[in-house]
Amino acid sequence: MKQVAIGLSGGVDSTLTALLLKEQGFNVVGISMSIYNKDIPNLKEAINSCYGPTEKEDYKIIQEWAKNYGIDSVILDCSEEYKQTVLRYFKEAYLSGTTPNPCIKCNAEMKFGLLLDRAKKEGLKFDYFATGHYANIEEKNGRFILKKGKDEKKDQSYFLYRLSQEQLSKTLFPLGNFTKEEVRQMALERNIPVAEKKDSQDFYSGDYKDLLEQQPKTGVIRHINGKILGKHEGFFNYTIGQRKGLGIAHPVPLFVVELDAENNEVIVAPKEATFSKKCKANDVVWGGIEVKENTPLPVMAKYRSAGRAVPATLIRLSDSEIEVVFDEEQSSLTKGKSVVCYQDDCVICGGVIV
Repeated sequence: MKQVAIGLSGGVDSTLTALLLKEQGFNVVGISMSIYNKDIPNLKEAINSCYGPTEKEDYKIIQEWAKNYGIDSVILDCSEEYKQTVLRYFKEAYLSGTTPNPCIKCNAEMKFGLLLDRAKKEGLKFDYFATGHYANIEEKNGRFILKKGKDEKKDQSYFLYRLSQEQLSKTLFPLGNFTKEEVRQMALERNIPVAEKKDSQDFYSGDYKDLLEQQPKTGVIRHINGKILGKHEGFFNYTIGQRKGLGIAHPVPLFVVELDAENNEVIVAPKEATFSKKCKANDVVWGGIEVKENTPLPVMAKYRSAGRAVPATLIRLSDSEIEVVFDEEQSSLTKGKSVVCYQDDCVICGGVIV
């Protein structure tokens, strides 16, 4: 009998995943990653998010549910590693003026990496690791291709693009060919208590500034033409593309187009200045489909987790760098975010926008 470890988070997706694999004859064990670190005070409760001080109560519920269904489960303390890997990356990115994507970092290095290493060190044996992500994996010519999930609105391949070939080879996504509505219906039919629980919306439900732990630091808000329009209490309180809450008066709406960390300045400009037709990305991870260097390839490219993929041309500059040229100008191609390229429903590659 095949052994499979399930990443249990307490939501309907991971819970149903565990039951479906159990019904298919797998020997299932649940593993949960404890990530909350008490070093940061006054954090908000983890409401519809994965990071916060209510984690312990959530995991008690998970263990009770697993026990009722005859599933062994363990909770592994990865809080210090999460702090050093995800929270440190998040903080350093914001304080350098770029925009991080902590969920992508967590998936590649924590959930599909350190967590599994920790589980094996604890003596757990399993052939596969399964999660409730809405994505698919196809093996072709000895390579593993990450593919979109059936439900376009819930597809999570964007968050998973950094998974390596080794990680993909040992991963199962049982929900990849279902819609969210179908998943909730299957959960209701199995009387799963969390069948109608709201989905997690982000990794932290409070204000991101809670995690930055920064004191106010007065700086200026400067128009892209050089004119000073106002003051602020720290460039890290702003995000690229932000329009509301700038605290300045101007005849036309202005948007944040740059965060100058070195000089503690927020640069703003009219909407037309937020548009660009291309971007470069580095730290590229390649999927299971070969792409020739310096040969333009038509793709669909996605540069926001909540956005839609749009037509573009991919150019492989090197093993670690790509250029993406969009058919039409795009708004706020933000440094630090990821751009992921697709052909049909297959992930071709992804990288961090520079």
